[in-house]
Amino acid sequence: MSNTISDMFKMEDLRKKILFTLLILAITRIGTVIPVPGVNPTLLEQYFLSQSSSGNLGLVEYLNFFSGGAFSNFSLFTLGVMPYISMQIIIQLLMLIIPKLKKWGEDADGRRKIQKVTRYGTIVVCLLQSFVVTVYARSIQFYVPGVITIDMLPFTLISMLTVTAGTMTLVWLGEKITQYGVGNGISLLIFAGIVARIPSAISVLITGIAAGRGASNYINPVYLVLVLVMFVVVVALVVCEQAGERRIPVNYAKRVVGRRMYGAQSSYIPFKINPSGVIPVIFASAVLSFPLQIASALGSNVKWLQSFANWLNPSGAPYIIIYTILIIAFAFFYTQVSLNPVEMAKQIRENGGSVPGVRADKLEEYLTKVLNRIVLPGSLFLAFIALIPTLIQLIFKFPSSVAMLFGGTSLIILVGVDLDMMKQIESIMKMHHHEGFVGVKKIKSKNL
Repeated sequence: MSNTISDMFKMEDLRKKILFTLLILAITRIGTVIPVPGVNPTLLEQYFLSQSSSGNLGLVEYLNFFSGGAFSNFSLFTLGVMPYISMQIIIQLLMLIIPKLKKWGEDADGRRKIQKVTRYGTIVVCLLQSFVVTVYARSIQFYVPGVITIDMLPFTLISMLTVTAGTMTLVWLGEKITQYGVGNGISLLIFAGIVARIPSAISVLITGIAAGRGASNYINPVYLVLVLVMFVVVVALVVCEQAGERRIPVNYAKRVVGRRMYGAQSSYIPFKINPSGVIPVIFASAVLSFPLQIASALGSNVKWLQSFANWLNPSGAPYIIIYTILIIAFAFFYTQVSLNPVEMAKQIRENGGSVPGVRADKLEEYLTKVLNRIVLPGSLFLAFIALIPTLIQLIFKFPSSVAMLFGGTSLIILVGVDLDMMKQIESIMKMHHHEGFVGVKKIKSKNL
């Protein structure tokens, strides 16, 4: 393993990619602690500490989780990249019902147009969500006078522009990571935000264990050991699930191209158990975080929104049910978009291929059937993993900030993004004729 890491930094192009990625991630972390103009960070921190001690930070912890702690700081990157992901979901759904958008998605120029529309839509979503954040800041000003140091109207306008610019800057930085760095930029930004929460979670654990029995924040060491064992087992299962695949054999007959004859070939189509990776979890979280943010911010002024926020509490049954349904639905939706059985069957037939034991006119039906059988257990497993933090909170009485890091969305994102990044590094190292991670038996595909 040490040889592999040293080889990574010996290759100039890979070394530059890794250092560039680390530099961008460091810049994004700095942005999460710089407050928007007009906010007193000291009083704001005191307010959230008082709320945390009384156990009233459930929704704030949830929103903090996806912004890497930026939400409670009222920082430049308060909204994170969730508005961009929400807009991507909206565009993907519109492509199913608007033929023009669907046609755009079929060529490079059209995809650039879709990307432009997504960015403009993200600005609209950011302006809406940033206004909601300013309303939430006003409610804090009511409890802690002096949190906002300038007049409300200038503060509202400055905050909306600053937070919107911050999110668009994050999106731009994420695209630069994808282009010049290692891994998917947007996913890596969420990954970095989750990793940044680990030190504070460890601090909460140590404080809870040292508090002693009878204290409100006491954590039983036996429960901690059980949760750690469960964490290791779940990580192993997630790795197996991410790497597992079903291989569909495809035989190609002899064919003549020009004056040359190509012999028969055998290949296979690799269908992963979880073809969509961490996308369903991120999409489901983005869809739920949007109404939660609005309801929590405006709840103090609108009664029915406060009731809605309480009803959709992340640890409540309605949230768990809706979250599970969304993960399963997005898993099927994204798989159908990225792995279209009709298009795959068409390409196989056009290239003279066939699947043993399957008639040519039944190929679409067969591929769809196989995909559905694979995606269903994969999506159910994703949903189960995503619910682990709630179980840890209810059964072991762990704080939400700790429970979120021991499973669920964070675990899937951490493992999924890490595996994708390692595979990209692997491909670069193989181009340079290095052994890589597979050579040291770190990543293997399971043929199911």
